[in-house]
Amino acid sequence: MKLHRQILFALLCCPLLVHATVIGTNVPAQPLTAERVAALPAWKSYLENSTRQWQADQDFLHAEMKTAKMTNAIAPPKSASPKGTPLDRTASWYGTDEARHIAENAASFQTPAGGWSKHTDFAQHHRAPGELFAADSTSSFLSTNDFDRPPRVNWSYIGTFDNGATITELRFLARVIHAGKTNNAELQKSFARGLEYIFAAQFPNGGWPQVYPLQGGYHDAITFNDDAMLNILKLLRDVSLGENEFSFIPAELRAKADASWQRGLDCILAAQVVTDGRRTAWGQQHDALTLQPVSARNYEMPSLASSESATLVLFMMLLPKPDSNVVASVHAAAAWFEKTKIMGKAFQVVGTESRKLVDAPEAGPIWARYYEVGSDKPIFGDRDLTIHDDVNEISRERRKGYGWFKDSAKRVEQHYAKWAKAHPLGKN
Repeated sequence: MKLHRQILFALLCCPLLVHATVIGTNVPAQPLTAERVAALPAWKSYLENSTRQWQADQDFLHAEMKTAKMTNAIAPPKSASPKGTPLDRTASWYGTDEARHIAENAASFQTPAGGWSKHTDFAQHHRAPGELFAADSTSSFLSTNDFDRPPRVNWSYIGTFDNGATITELRFLARVIHAGKTNNAELQKSFARGLEYIFAAQFPNGGWPQVYPLQGGYHDAITFNDDAMLNILKLLRDVSLGENEFSFIPAELRAKADASWQRGLDCILAAQVVTDGRRTAWGQQHDALTLQPVSARNYEMPSLASSESATLVLFMMLLPKPDSNVVASVHAAAAWFEKTKIMGKAFQVVGTESRKLVDAPEAGPIWARYYEVGSDKPIFGDRDLTIHDDVNEISRERRKGYGWFKDSAKRVEQHYAKWAKAHPLGKN
C-alpha cells in the first residue's frame, strides 16, 4: 500500500501534468521507529533514550496527580504573546522583581526532560503539582487524516523547539541570571538542565527534531521550519563564546555547546538538497535518517523552502571564518535564489476572493514558500492533501491563512555581493 501511494505520487508529479490543477497528493513523513534504526547502534540508543525520557515525563505528572488525589490534570494559562518570556526589554528590566518572578515561574514549567513547551503564560503563576507543562496547542482544523493530530490528548509539544520554545526560555533565564546579584543558584541549575536537554535531543548526525522526547510523525524530522534548528545553533554558539549574559556558564558546558553547534552546522551542510550534481536549498524539515525533505502538516509537502533556506544562508554568511564547505554552500544557495525569484507579481487581496497571485509590474522580488525538488517550480498545498502548481486554485481558507509568498531572500541578495567578494568560490 505504501509503495502504491509512492508510485501514485510520482505519476501525479510527472512533468506531462505540469499544467494540471492538482499535480500530486501529500504523504506523511515517517517517524523514527525501532525498525528504521535497528541496524544503526547510535540511532537505536538515541531512540531508546527518548522513549525512556518520554515515559519518565509522563510518570512525573502522574505521580503528582496521585499524591494530590487528582483525576484530571490542571490546564495552564495560555500565553497571549508568543512565549510569556520577553526578550525585547532593556537590560536593567531583567534585574527587576517582575523579571525574576517570570523566570522562576518559567523554571517551574520546565519539563523533567529539561525543555519547555509553547504558548504557556509564565507571568501568571508558579506551576502547581498536577498542572500540565503546556497549554493546549491542538489545531482547530483537525480532520480524520490530519498529519497534525497529536498521538495523545493533552501531551503534545512537550518539550519543543517550535515557535522559539525552550530557546526563548533559556535566553530569558540567562538575562535574568546575568542581571541578578544574588540567589541565582536555582535559575542557573534550570539553565544548565535546559542545555543538557538540547544536547540529549540532538540526533547522532547533528540535527534536531521539533519535539523531544520524540512525538512521532513529522515532529521527528530535522526541523528548519520557523528557524527551530537555527535558533538552537545561534544559542549554542553564543553560549560557547561565554560573553555578556552567558559569562556565568562553566567552561565544560561552553565546550559542549561549541561541539554541538559545530555538529549542527555539519548537518545543515549535509542536508542541502543536491539536484543533478548541483546544490540548491533546504526544506522545512528533513527526514532524520535520509536527510531528504519531508512533509509536515497536510498542506506542507516535501519541497525546498525559501524562507528557511534564506535564514540558514544569512547565518552562514555571518560566520567569521567560513570553511570551503560553507563557502560552496552559500554560493550555490545564492544562485538558487537568483534562479527562483519572482518578479512582477504580488500576492494580495482581490475583491471578495481573498488573496491571489496577480500581475504587478513594479513588484518583486518575492519567492514562493515552497518549490518542487528537481524542477524548482512553485508548489502549493491544501488541507485535503492535494498539491497544486497554481496558488489561485487552492481553497480560499488556505489562501487567506498561510504565507505562500515571502521576500525573506531579499536580505540574502543584499548581503551576498559583498560577502562573495570576501569569500570567492575555491579560495578558502
